[in-house]
Amino acid sequence: MSKILILFLFITSSLYAQVNKTDNKQKKENYYLEDQLYLGITYNILSKLPNNINQSGFSNGIFLGFIKDLPTNKMRNIGFGIGLGYAMDTYFQNLKIHKNNNEFFFENFQDDENFKNNKFILHSIELPLEFRFRTSTIDNYKFWRVYTGIKFKYIFYSKAAYKNKDTQKVSNLKQLDNFNYGITLGAGNGVWNVHLYYGLKPIFKDAYFKSTELIKMRDFKIGLIFYIL
Repeated sequence: MSKILILFLFITSSLYAQVNKTDNKQKKENYYLEDQLYLGITYNILSKLPNNINQSGFSNGIFLGFIKDLPTNKMRNIGFGIGLGYAMDTYFQNLKIHKNNNEFFFENFQDDENFKNNKFILHSIELPLEFRFRTSTIDNYKFWRVYTGIKFKYIFYSKAAYKNKDTQKVSNLKQLDNFNYGITLGAGNGVWNVHLYYGLKPIFKDAYFKSTELIKMRDFKIGLIFYIL
């Protein structure tokens, strides 16, 4: 009798452990998320430039942040994402921004044998909103993804610098449109993912080139984004 009882307890405990293991796996599969830290680098292109204004040098950007995963189906491979991040963008061009009597002026500079570079820099807080599709599973960390959406940003600091023998700097550009947004696309497999951003609003508002031509330039970015689970 005791042997039968021991055998019964052994079989029961084995079955319970198996069921519990299966339940835990199913529970884990039903609740896994792709919450991610991200880091990206971009090459920045300015479009709709004023006449006689051109980019020069390597305009670039870096951005990073965290995005919350919000799956909408049982497989958890379709859903949305909402995040918060920071970005710094640098643009090299021949649009000289200077200040006189508390007013900002936008002009192209004349030939300067001592010229080194001319740029403006933007620091932003970003809020990305995404629709997300991927081929991930609970055990697969290398999968295809396509994330697209819109990114809102608030530019909290700006600076323009013209450098020759000396450096002429102005900051907190009054004509800058601090609230901006654009469409985004991220796609790739595993670590390597292409990132695209196209601004839907001009960078400046009420800014005039040589006080006559409204500046309507926007930014387009192409680069790489890396996700860290």
